[in-house]
Amino acid sequence: DGNYCLTCGSDKTPKLWTPHKGTALRTYQGHGYEVLDAAGSFDNSQLCSGSADKAVALWDVTTGQVGADMSLLPQKVNCVQFNEEATVIVSGSIDSTVRCWDCRSRRPDPVQVLDEAKDGISSVKLSAYEILSGSVDGRVRRYDLRAGQLYSDYIGSEFGGGRALGGLPNWRGGPHDPPCVPPGPITSVCFSKDGQCVLVASLDSTLRLLDKDTGELLGEYTGHRSTTYRLDCVLSEQDTHVGCASEDGHIYFWDLVEGSLVLSLPVGTGVVQSLAFHPRLPCVLAATQGQVTLWREDTFEPEGNPD
Repeated sequence: DGNYCLTCGSDKTPKLWTPHKGTALRTYQGHGYEVLDAAGSFDNSQLCSGSADKAVALWDVTTGQVGADMSLLPQKVNCVQFNEEATVIVSGSIDSTVRCWDCRSRRPDPVQVLDEAKDGISSVKLSAYEILSGSVDGRVRRYDLRAGQLYSDYIGSEFGGGRALGGLPNWRGGPHDPPCVPPGPITSVCFSKDGQCVLVASLDSTLRLLDKDTGELLGEYTGHRSTTYRLDCVLSEQDTHVGCASEDGHIYFWDLVEGSLVLSLPVGTGVVQSLAFHPRLPCVLAATQGQVTLWREDTFEPEGNPD
């Protein structure tokens, strides 16, 4: 709801904060190695986390206890997300799989494994009926669970525009790959708020906005530096601006329609890896080198009463 935020990292713990007060509320201990991603449920009652210890964990927010510790994966877990009802956790792993975990039964094994990617999964996002994933193999894959279809868009160092289509879960693709365009590892993906577009970040220091249904390239955004690390890309609360973290210690914002760079904010001297907009209001969080920085308008008022 924008009143709380989660952090995670090399101390092996997710932490819950009220960012508007800078107050740490609770630390969740149980992972054996660094925690690479964490997410909250829609009602703030549960957290999920993925770690380099190859585990996906489900936490009770209030008690701080592990509600479920999913089966160990073959490789470390890069990213996790709840679905809208917080009944399923979707994880992406270095083993090239997207896995779906049932929060209600809390089974130790995934209820579905999506293994179409040819390299590690760097990012996953969910809509009401879709799973969006970005992979180091240079493809954005959108699983339409309602229609039972997989849509795959190829991203290269020059945009190839290749789209492949297949049914779930056995499509493997390949013939539509642009043969002469080298793949660009994808670091982050997200849906636009109106559900019509997909924003993609890759290691060629370029953000690309794609039409979700056709795969058409709608815009490109450059000026930041992204060549080595997995960095977040975001869209503003009203889909008016594109944002991205950068390896040069800044966060960058572009006008979505015009593609022009409108703002660069210094965060620190190191790589800025995490960036998040408030879901409805003009407020943004960025993280670098163990520090989270909050920007908001002078007139900003937090919603609710986050004690």
